[in-house]
Amino acid sequence: MTAKVIDGKAFAARVRSQVAGHVARLKEESGLTPGLAVVLVGEDPASQVYVRNKHSSTLEVGMASFEHRLPAETTEAELLALIGRLNADPAVHGILVQLPLPRHLDSDLVINSINPAKDVDGFHISNVGLLGTGQKAMVPCTPLGCLMMLRDQHGSLAGLDAVVVGRSNIVGKPMAQLLLGDSCTVTIAHSRTRDLAEVCRRADILVAAVGRPEMILGDWVKPGATVIDVGINRITRDGKPRLVGDVHYASAAAVAGAITPVPGGVGPMTIACLLANTLTACCRAHGLAEPEGLTA
Repeated sequence: MTAKVIDGKAFAARVRSQVAGHVARLKEESGLTPGLAVVLVGEDPASQVYVRNKHSSTLEVGMASFEHRLPAETTEAELLALIGRLNADPAVHGILVQLPLPRHLDSDLVINSINPAKDVDGFHISNVGLLGTGQKAMVPCTPLGCLMMLRDQHGSLAGLDAVVVGRSNIVGKPMAQLLLGDSCTVTIAHSRTRDLAEVCRRADILVAAVGRPEMILGDWVKPGATVIDVGINRITRDGKPRLVGDVHYASAAAVAGAITPVPGGVGPMTIACLLANTLTACCRAHGLAEPEGLTA
């Protein structure tokens, strides 16, 4: 068996196209332009790349982009004051504070100062609680992208056995909640799970989000299973830098029914879903119908 490769780049391009179409209709029919504000504190190189990509992607789908680049020595009070202004700005429908923040800033305090309705990262404690109780919430972008790809692959997920390897607040826990919401039978596993390989072998859907390069091997995968690899790990092999996932791709692809590659799998979906969340936030703020197929 050779697994079907789930092309995240192509899927993300379709999502962005859908978002752009909705944005164009919003402008024409309601005079509304969804707006995304991104706040970057400090000079972290990776964060700067992410912010540039988010800015260009926002403009490409016809949204308004508001960038706020602050020096690393910005005080907590100054950052909270900026977020307060963005919360009150009707042109801003989504607010994202790029993580990680400098160490002197309390990330939880900062995230929870964002208006939950504008929290397009889905990290605010109110959105976490809403998702956990099955209510309408802003959903973290990476798990939302994974869910979209799984629905596309399977149609209905009801009754499937899903194993999520990883228990982070950003991916593992919300991913499990989303799968429960689609009526999967869900196991959350992690690096300390007893006989992790055997747990993984039960999965019709295996989501790897543990942050360990190529930890999950092909003989951990149930034949025909769908494998979603969220991991992005930088390693050196044969003297060359490489990006690999949490799954050993070659051995898993020989067993799985479908699999996401790294790079080019889950990664492109994260920004696409950020745009989808911003569109959703705009629609909710104005009492308009939410975009079909772009929410959980």
